Amino acid sequence: MEFELSDEAMSPDFVLPIGKAKTEREGTDCTIVSFSRPVGFALEAAEILEKEDGINVEVINLRTIRPMDRDAIVNSVKKTSRLVTAEEGWPQSGVGAEIAAVVMETDAFDYLDAPVERVTGVDVPLPYAINLEKLAVPQVENIVSAVRRACYRQM
Repeated sequence: MEFELSDEAMSPDFVLPIGKAKTEREGTDCTIVSFSRPVGFALEAAEILEKEDGINVEVINLRTIRPMDRDAIVNSVKKTSRLVTAEEGWPQSGVGAEIAAVVMETDAFDYLDAPVERVTGVDVPLPYAINLEKLAVPQVENIVSAVRRACYRQM
């Protein structure tokens, strides 16, 4: 996947802070937490949701999984009251499950207005055929549907 980088990011001295998430898009209605390729999907989903449903989505890019920026997740959930996680891995023992646990174990739980939605890969071996791979890993539409469910806009 291609994307633009600032001159600062292209510098040989540029270093990302370990354990510090980046809020890619500010929002008020729902938080999507992701990492790697699904961050791009989450940003696309946020645009669709804004245009079609008027849902203002905050997108957080974890950037590192361990250590995980728990404060960024907790603060965002306190602001939006809804959480969707997006990852390509399997649901069992996944990063989304850990993110949900973080919310359940902190005072962010008291702010939730809907259950946490996890968008994950299907629990099957990853297929090689591109048409089957698209069915096995999360796509933009899956994230859009999860946010709509979390916001009670579409059941």
